[in-house]
Amino acid sequence: MTTHHTFCRICEASCGLRVDVDDGRVTRIRPDAEHVGTSGFACTKGLHQHELYDSPDRLRHPMKRADDGSVASVSWRTAMDDIGRRVAEIRREHGPDAIAMYVGTAAGFSVLHPIFAQGFMTAVGSRSMYSSATQDCANKFAVSRWMYGFPFLQPFPDVESTRCLIIVGANPVVSKWSFLQVSNPGDRLKAIRRRGGTVVVVDPRRTETAKVADEHVFIRPDSDAFFYLGFLHEVLARGAFDRDRIQAHMKGFDAVQALARAWSPERCASATGIDPDVLRRLVTIYLEATEAGGAALYCSTGVNMGRNGSIAFWLQEVINAVSGNLDRAGGTLVGQGAIDLPAFGAKRGLLMRPDRSRVGDFLSVNDTFPGGVLADEIETPGTGRVRALFVTGGNPLLTMANSARLRKAFGQLDLLVTLDIFPSETGSVAHYQLPCTSPLERPDIPALFPFMLGLQSRPYVQATRALVEPPGEARDEASIYLDLCRAAGLPIFGSRVAQRALQLLSRRRGQPYATLPQETLLSVMLRLAREGSFERLLREPHGRRRKVAQADFLGGRVQTGDGRVDLAPEALLQQAAGLDAVLERTQRETTGLKLITKRAVTSHNSWTHNAKRFVAGRGRDTNYLYMHPDDARARALEEGAWVDVRSATGHLRVSIKLLDDLMPGVVALPHGWGHQASGMGVAGKTRGVNVNILAADGPDNLEPVSGMAHLTGIPVEVRAADGPADTRSWSGLPDGRG
Repeated sequence: MTTHHTFCRICEASCGLRVDVDDGRVTRIRPDAEHVGTSGFACTKGLHQHELYDSPDRLRHPMKRADDGSVASVSWRTAMDDIGRRVAEIRREHGPDAIAMYVGTAAGFSVLHPIFAQGFMTAVGSRSMYSSATQDCANKFAVSRWMYGFPFLQPFPDVESTRCLIIVGANPVVSKWSFLQVSNPGDRLKAIRRRGGTVVVVDPRRTETAKVADEHVFIRPDSDAFFYLGFLHEVLARGAFDRDRIQAHMKGFDAVQALARAWSPERCASATGIDPDVLRRLVTIYLEATEAGGAALYCSTGVNMGRNGSIAFWLQEVINAVSGNLDRAGGTLVGQGAIDLPAFGAKRGLLMRPDRSRVGDFLSVNDTFPGGVLADEIETPGTGRVRALFVTGGNPLLTMANSARLRKAFGQLDLLVTLDIFPSETGSVAHYQLPCTSPLERPDIPALFPFMLGLQSRPYVQATRALVEPPGEARDEASIYLDLCRAAGLPIFGSRVAQRALQLLSRRRGQPYATLPQETLLSVMLRLAREGSFERLLREPHGRRRKVAQADFLGGRVQTGDGRVDLAPEALLQQAAGLDAVLERTQRETTGLKLITKRAVTSHNSWTHNAKRFVAGRGRDTNYLYMHPDDARARALEEGAWVDVRSATGHLRVSIKLLDDLMPGVVALPHGWGHQASGMGVAGKTRGVNVNILAADGPDNLEPVSGMAHLTGIPVEVRAADGPADTRSWSGLPDGRG
């Protein structure tokens, strides 16, 4: 048996791990107690991920679906040549934008994967990029582009020294942090309290994070913009802003003052349900902590996925900025990565294309269009209609809004290819499923953006070799995209020199297909980042510490045209002009039920349901609709009752669980379920339903600044069902039947 040191690549926390390998198989994973960034913490998903990757359901060979729906394995040469031929034909007949790509979350936790995926699309010459970001975080990218000059300039709370942290719509104890690498979040939040600071959670549910905080405040779902408006109003009314700092480093202050003036805590309470005196007390806590050493407001997906996620995040950033907490120890900091990607990107327009979507006229965010118009882009005739789609590291048929409609749209594609480790729901309707390596089967360095942008609370860099061989003919995605470019006659990154050089560097390793020298490529990246070679970094098995974020953003690293933070971007002011109408609609919805999501510690999006450890046991093989007991009594419902949940878009049948931790008027249904069509041995036998059937897509239903779908705070009706549903046959169809 050999023990290796590596790091987890399931989420941003990137926890250090010790992995035992015996006879070519991972037998045990433990936290690395000596790791410089994570100090012996890892969650259950990371510690048992090998049980997921060892599944007999792993894709081991390229799989091709025939016209009659049957699926059979084919050689890599057959798959590559046929896909390449089809890509070339579609591009020639319909133009490059007819070939699209959807990039899922899994791609973000590998360094070479997203780079080579983009290299393939650059070779094609297509702008038709879609990503999972428009399900959960594109609002932050869009706002940061306008405020700070680059999408990935993402201020984060200085959790090491803040005196007050107000968390809105986030549950880091279960979900870890977002846009920040923080291990053991529960202990880190408790540490704030131990040093005399205050942690407050504002959420429609008393979450696991709320239970380790000083205080929890209920808020009605999808009303966060009004919480921030009332908060900003009170900060400005008290004169608690740093005028000298604002004049030196910011612009647009008068405009946000004018906007906030009309939104008193009393007016906002009609939407949020938060007593005005409670809101004023939170402002007092925040401002007193500002004077004592720094405070921060932080939000995540519970805010992002609402109908006004961009407005809410923008107002949060304005509050942190004008109160003097932006770019301040104890407040919010902007990390400095291994290279100055924001300066490089802003100068060259990287990730800031001015392109607009064919359907809906949405400005691209991070060079991608909204996933919520993908079905429209497939179904709408005309130049640029999407006819081929590559899905890489994602599963849009479970994760995207109105996935029942999207499934039908996928049936109109001339070519659908998935790159995955499992035969997912999306793969079940694909023409080709290409088998990829798992995180334990490839060399790597920490995820590109935490490392390159410094989104780490305790910055570190580490290298890991592949710990085990991939099963069958599984290949890394970078090598697959290089091979696809060869087959289509299109040079990777649009460079024939790069294509030839990378093909020459690739080696066959006894296989009938070539594999890129990943360690060599990673070493080049490390040298460019002045971190030495891959081999040298391997000699530091617990990681190498990097410089902790400093307060040096204002006056030096802001990437707007004049180097000043824009507090009042025109796009956001225009959207804010409609807030009166939004308030009226929100007030009308206060008497009904609103649906939010909920995550379990053993679940990560749609990834982990094919391991028995995570879904075996009584009641763990499905999701439930969680409901407050008062709401259940009002509908004559009891624990375990089957109910029909209806939105304006679709309906589901599911059983309920009662939960006192919910705010009355709120129901919660965990996402990531509905695997019955996948064909996976464990996940395919689960009974969960796909909550995204209830969410709307299409250009009229997307948030205008970011293009994000409305995935939380959805108005729903819940009624007793006539009987139980056969959820084992659930396939994502609108009526809940397979």
